[in-house]
Amino acid sequence: MNDAPHILLLGGTSETAPLAVNLATVGYQVLVSTATDAALAVGDHPAIHRRCGRLDRDQLAALIDRQRMMAVIDATHPYARDVHQAARDAAAHSQRPYLRYQRQALVEASGDVVTARDHDEAAQLACAAGRPVLLTTGSRHLAPYVAAAQRHGIALYARMLNHPEAVTACEQAGLADNGRIFGRGPFSLEQNRALIRHYHIGVLVTKDSGRAGGVAEKLAAARREQCRVIVVQRPDETTENTFDDMDRLVAALQQCCPVSTVSKIGEIK
Repeated sequence: MNDAPHILLLGGTSETAPLAVNLATVGYQVLVSTATDAALAVGDHPAIHRRCGRLDRDQLAALIDRQRMMAVIDATHPYARDVHQAARDAAAHSQRPYLRYQRQALVEASGDVVTARDHDEAAQLACAAGRPVLLTTGSRHLAPYVAAAQRHGIALYARMLNHPEAVTACEQAGLADNGRIFGRGPFSLEQNRALIRHYHIGVLVTKDSGRAGGVAEKLAAARREQCRVIVVQRPDETTENTFDDMDRLVAALQQCCPVSTVSKIGEIK
């Protein structure tokens, strides 16, 4: 890159591309950082670039300082608590604004939806029913579900992105090959219904990933197939710089980091 990007956008979700394009369109250079190199649209604009690989707090701070970032925008998954904290801490260390894009929550507890505080509780609730379980929460918290399914002697199926990290997670957790379902979401109502029927699923476990995460289609499919739903609650970490509207986030960024000051990083307080 001939000109160092000015905004660090931590992405990895379907909102990454539209948010990056919004930022580039109003005049910012954008470096999109994702934890893996999985295929992801980041926006077709000459001012948008991408880097891949997980970064801890110190590595993020070093990147911010080295590339002279004006601000950090965190648009990672609503459940990526460790990433959110690392990004906040790195931005504070480098004295740069931190803004977070957070999808609107979608799920409320009801007669056919049970919420769980964490994955350990969700695993116990899901497997206690004694019916096959479909896990749609990714590959990062497989262990408690595998252990609970083995104790209860039930079938466990986990749908996740087909990536080497996911395969490694399955191996480490002890999830059998026939319990691994690879695919890239979000999935339609009929795709979810077909999967539930094919594996005779009795309990579906999900996160409240919002409308963009395909949660509505999962809930509708489960209801149609008379399947119980366990929802792992979101971490409670809302901050004053959290936005669920992209336009409002970009406007807030323009207030604290006007585009006219992009070339004057040293003057930003």
